[in-house]
Amino acid sequence: MTGLIVERIGTGASLQDGGRIGWRRFGISSSGAMDGMSLAVANILVGNEPGAAAIETVYAGARFRAEGGPVMVAAAGPGIGLSVAGRAVMPGYSALAEPGEDIELSPLKGGIYGYLAVAGGFDLQPDMGSLSTHLRSGLGPALLTAGNRLSVRGGRMTPLTLPVLPAHDRGPIRVIPGPQDDWFDDEVQALLYGADWQFDNRSDRMARFLVGPALAARAGSMVSDGTVPGSIQVTPMGQPVLLMRDGQTTGGYPKIATVISTDLHRLSQIPVGARFRFVPVSIEQAQAIAKAFARTVAGLKPVPAGGIDTGRLWNENLISGVWSTPAED
Repeated sequence: MTGLIVERIGTGASLQDGGRIGWRRFGISSSGAMDGMSLAVANILVGNEPGAAAIETVYAGARFRAEGGPVMVAAAGPGIGLSVAGRAVMPGYSALAEPGEDIELSPLKGGIYGYLAVAGGFDLQPDMGSLSTHLRSGLGPALLTAGNRLSVRGGRMTPLTLPVLPAHDRGPIRVIPGPQDDWFDDEVQALLYGADWQFDNRSDRMARFLVGPALAARAGSMVSDGTVPGSIQVTPMGQPVLLMRDGQTTGGYPKIATVISTDLHRLSQIPVGARFRFVPVSIEQAQAIAKAFARTVAGLKPVPAGGIDTGRLWNENLISGVWSTPAED
């Protein structure tokens, strides 16, 4: 059977997809790719659905070998490099690896998480509808190590390219205040939005620890309630802790704010020590941003890397030779 042999890979690498959706009410973390935009780009370049499972690397590079048949691959992530049989693959392109050829990923430059997608996806049995690895619960495949073999279903064999690669929004990380922002005085909330923040090196897929001013909550004991990826919990010592994709589903610390889902993708790529700020937005603004993000992903239309696909061109809505899209509502 067609597959990939892991020849070399860094610590913490795993399989991640769009997440284990619909199980949080039962105490099951959603997991999923830390950077959903990069996951979508890598998958679209090999003809997969945007949320299909891909290999997620952490900082370090990796090397694989195609076995049993050709495999089309694509990589995405900040500054990641891909080569097949020693030949560099341009960013925004997929490439075909023949049996016995090596597939090399470079370390990340300017980010943390990189993604390698394969055409057709990985031929593995999902847990609760997902192939995402959740280390603490044992759901999904184990962390990847040298010597692992990953079976590949096989799919498209013609390389693709994205004429325009999407970019993450820049600027402050947008958050919705609360749900327990009333536990914090106005002066403390002003610190959240007025200070420069960094992450320290304790950060992982479960949570990222914020470095900045202490955020003192009012005295009292809070009943544990639900959390989501993006929740900013504050400990009794004033330490803000930002829950990520593998974060627990409930918590007893007050949550001063919640990072919007769209910005959680780019926040996951902020390296330790880099400075950033938070800015509050309304629920309505967050919903509009999420819809725009979904439209961006849906609008990623690859074309054959060897030239224009005339068959696809005839099926598009063209006006005087110009590509047109329906007007937005």
